Amino acid sequence: MSREPRGPNEKLGTVLALAGISNAGLARRVNDLGAQRGLTLRYDKTSVARWVSKGMVPQGAAPHLIAAAIGSKLGRPVPLHEIGLADADPAPEVGLAFPRDIGQAVRSATELYRLDLAGRRGGVGIWQSLAGSFSVSAYATPASRWLISPADSSVAREPKDAEDGTTAASTTGAAADALPPQRVGHSDVTKLREAAEDARRWDSKYGGGDWRSSMVPECLRVDAAPLLLGSYSDEVGRSLFGATAELTRLAGWMAFDTGQQEAAQRYYIQALRLARAAADVPLGGYVLASMSLQATYRGFADEGVDLAQAALERNRGLATARTMSFFRLVEARAQAKSGDGPACGAALKSAEGWLERSRAGDPDPSWLDFYSHERFAADAAECYRDLRLPRQVRRFTEQALARPTEEFVRSHGLRLVVSAVAELESGNLDAACAAGARAVEVANRISSARTTEYVRDLMRRLEAYRDEPRVAELREQARPLLVAPA
Repeated sequence: MSREPRGPNEKLGTVLALAGISNAGLARRVNDLGAQRGLTLRYDKTSVARWVSKGMVPQGAAPHLIAAAIGSKLGRPVPLHEIGLADADPAPEVGLAFPRDIGQAVRSATELYRLDLAGRRGGVGIWQSLAGSFSVSAYATPASRWLISPADSSVAREPKDAEDGTTAASTTGAAADALPPQRVGHSDVTKLREAAEDARRWDSKYGGGDWRSSMVPECLRVDAAPLLLGSYSDEVGRSLFGATAELTRLAGWMAFDTGQQEAAQRYYIQALRLARAAADVPLGGYVLASMSLQATYRGFADEGVDLAQAALERNRGLATARTMSFFRLVEARAQAKSGDGPACGAALKSAEGWLERSRAGDPDPSWLDFYSHERFAADAAECYRDLRLPRQVRRFTEQALARPTEEFVRSHGLRLVVSAVAELESGNLDAACAAGARAVEVANRISSARTTEYVRDLMRRLEAYRDEPRVAELREQARPLLVAPA
């Protein structure tokens, strides 16, 4: 549906011409972006003509999808005012704030958990309506505030604070109206940590889109939010904020893995704020590392370097050797994507050195249990892939694939794709197709937009050999991945 005409939208027409997008092309892009968010849209070239010539304003998520479609072609964010749609329903700012006040921080996080559910119940919630609103600049304030002060002075929440009008009812429904604020204890926090551990295992094995993994936002809304809005001592509160930060970062990671970049960004910002309330500097660094990986993946490698280095700086003398190794590895990923070979090499050397210094008895955080020598080798291989050094890619991929496990299925699939790319760039088409076939087999049994995109990238690289029977066979095997939304 569209609102009443208001005269030609010259701004939209001008930007479409600048981007070189036809009316039919824009309609197709908007429909595709909507499909990726579970929306069934049927816009055509006539719809776009009405937006431009008559100034009709499409409702719901469409204006933001239009901005995203044009922005992807221009290679930069496109605000609504630039395309004459500033008076469209604005995308909510939920989850983007990094409040200084601890009470406001609780409200910011619980509001995000509540709105996420709206989309899952069939409405247009955060997963659907925030299309195209990812902006790497949104990480600037959270990162700087965390660097300046990575811990709150006190997070105790007494019953009188919990009764200030922000009750569990605002998040969990009217049934909570008659309930007094919940007194939170260590056993409540333990349940959240157990939920996070279970979700991490499912995510690694089946991808962020698996239905079990998708229960994390529900856990945040139903279990974590009432606890945050309850009453607790400073000691219990720190632990509660830490457990909730882990779950929130994990929700962000799963959103990232399924292609919901806008939702992921909001979860990451709230996870960083909660880690600050927990006074858990290594966990805050882990959230920043996740932000860095997302920024790098989205094409903002320089900002990815900054975020990874922020994680490193605050954790010197605090984090374990293995944790510091991971942060340096994330920096290397960003340096490679930016094309800075020497900086990438230095970061990889440092990451390897930190990893060699780590010991089995070190007090490593549980959320780092995935990081091993094989994971280091896998990321090093991706660094050298980005630097177009196939010999190094092959060397590190062999190490990464030395001990495949059923626990990290998605990672194994990604490594196989990287191996296939390295073999292709080395002129070994048979080996490339063999590794590609194994990667496609993995991708077909997990729910991960990221893995699917890796496979699609491999098939694009193989397009020059499309007449080869081996390539044709692989393309047929990968067909479900090539036609489905990433």
